[in-house]
Amino acid sequence: MGISFKAAIFMRKSNMILRVIVGVLFAVVSMGYGQKGEEGVVAEKGLAKDLPKVMIMGDSISIGYTPHVKRLLEGKAVVVHHRGNAGPTIRGVKQIDKWLGDTKWDVIHVNFGLWDMYGWEYVKEDRSPKMYEERLELLMNRLKKTGAKLVWATTTPSCPEPEVTMRKRFGSDVVIAPALEKEYLDAALRVMKRHGIPVNDLHGLVKPKLKEYAIAADNVHFKPEGRKVLGARVAREVLKVLGER
Repeated sequence: MGISFKAAIFMRKSNMILRVIVGVLFAVVSMGYGQKGEEGVVAEKGLAKDLPKVMIMGDSISIGYTPHVKRLLEGKAVVVHHRGNAGPTIRGVKQIDKWLGDTKWDVIHVNFGLWDMYGWEYVKEDRSPKMYEERLELLMNRLKKTGAKLVWATTTPSCPEPEVTMRKRFGSDVVIAPALEKEYLDAALRVMKRHGIPVNDLHGLVKPKLKEYAIAADNVHFKPEGRKVLGARVAREVLKVLGER
């Protein structure tokens, strides 16, 4: 006896729903790397044991270029960005142990800067260049204890017009003056010099073509081409330090 029309429709819908569920589960397993919690870490389980492990630590700029780094280093290293946005050094000091977890990292490519300059949710905190430098000192001391090769990424440029999020969410027209931006950049370089940490100058890389790469004059983020350029430079520097192991 053949099945009814309604039964056939029901079976077809059920099969479609099942395929969607399987697809979602596959994506979660493929992408999760054992991540836990909103500010969780990447568990060692799931990371290839025969490849060097690379942590990219930073804000949404680094989140944007990490996929390109992963693609370029496929088969050469396992590249992971910790879960969530690193934000300012204030957040970094509190969360760094969670981000690092128990994994033995071979390279950590790190940046903090834009959040310390602009503030955003931390606008009322002390984010002065002086405090930025002091907290970076704490962070580098902690990162050195991992035994990983460290690379500091200079902070990508602030935007020339009032930053869009500060304007829309916080009602504040914030423009980072070049002199103030330089104070933050110089503070970070002093810390890296004290610790002998190599510097990947992402600021210098994109600054000459900021109009071409930036999403807009009031936005610190980058178009796909800009993210691709940043990712290529990061992948190059990671390979360089891996070769020194």
